[in-house]
Amino acid sequence: MMIGLAASAQPPAAPAPRRPQMAAAQSPQVRADRRVTFRLRAPKAGEVVVSGQWPNGRATMAKDGNDVWSVTVGPIEPGVWEYSLQVDGVQMIDPGNPAIKPMREPRTSILHLPGQPPLLHDFQDVPHGVVHEHTYFSKSLNRVRELVVYTPPGYEKQADARFPTLYLQHGMGDNQATWVVHGKVHWILDNLIAQGRARPMVIVMMDGHAAPRGPRGSESSTTAFERDLLEDVMPFVEANYRVKTDPAGRAIAGLSMGGGQSLTIGLNHLDRFAWVVGFSSAVPSREAIADTLNDAKATNEKLKLLWIGCGNDDFLRRRNEEFISLLKDKDIRHEWHLIDGNHSWPVWRIYLGDLAPKLFQ
Repeated sequence: MMIGLAASAQPPAAPAPRRPQMAAAQSPQVRADRRVTFRLRAPKAGEVVVSGQWPNGRATMAKDGNDVWSVTVGPIEPGVWEYSLQVDGVQMIDPGNPAIKPMREPRTSILHLPGQPPLLHDFQDVPHGVVHEHTYFSKSLNRVRELVVYTPPGYEKQADARFPTLYLQHGMGDNQATWVVHGKVHWILDNLIAQGRARPMVIVMMDGHAAPRGPRGSESSTTAFERDLLEDVMPFVEANYRVKTDPAGRAIAGLSMGGGQSLTIGLNHLDRFAWVVGFSSAVPSREAIADTLNDAKATNEKLKLLWIGCGNDDFLRRRNEEFISLLKDKDIRHEWHLIDGNHSWPVWRIYLGDLAPKLFQ
């Protein structure tokens, strides 16, 4: 017996009409006179504000008949500036701008206004190095981690050459990509090398957040970072890149949290690092570097350079000045640089431009 299935006579339902997509609001729009217009389509918002790092950087936006909020500010001086939008009090990136500052909790967009002539951190028509991204398994921390390595112009062609290495760290809110994407470290070094002002060097940028997030465990972030650096990252770099392996060929530097890591680790391991640097640092305690402080003669013999800088308006200025007083009391040779500025990337780019020509000379 054959059983037939009757086809339904009811026609298939028509697809629901698609709502037309609204065109993204162009933001930021940079004009020839460096005035900048910011826009955001936010039909239900009650207030939208742009908050930028440039002077007088906060401005309230107005909504037009197409539900687009906008404001024009400036002219803004050339530089690499951070900004965010605040929608009814909630901070967010600018969805019209693909340039986002790498952070643990991304909420900041980047506005890069090149100078005329180009500034040290701007792209220039010179030989350029290469930025490498690595994922590696940290045996000391028992988890997958990431790091970024810059090799200088001509590295690939100099098969027999070995290069000095700068281990360069970020601050509390950032990650291993921030020094390149926002700090423009690769362009700064490219330009300095092209000008004959800095030696070609390899730069290694790690994720400074080595301890797991959440409740603080028995191991501090600096201690965990130190183990990963010494036991995993340095062996990885020295096995995969042509770098020098003596203390005179290694420098360690960082900003804010990374400055504290660099000063603590560097000053406790002068058998590995002869160049130790802190930018706007969360400086180590006296107890954390007691051996270094208590033997000034040995410390000064091993150090090629101890370089410390901070801005006049930096909230860490007082702690840095107390640290400098301690170094003076202990007769530890150092350089102290106090400049105009606060706890921000415009200051740290200046520091890197001032520091790099001193390294490995």
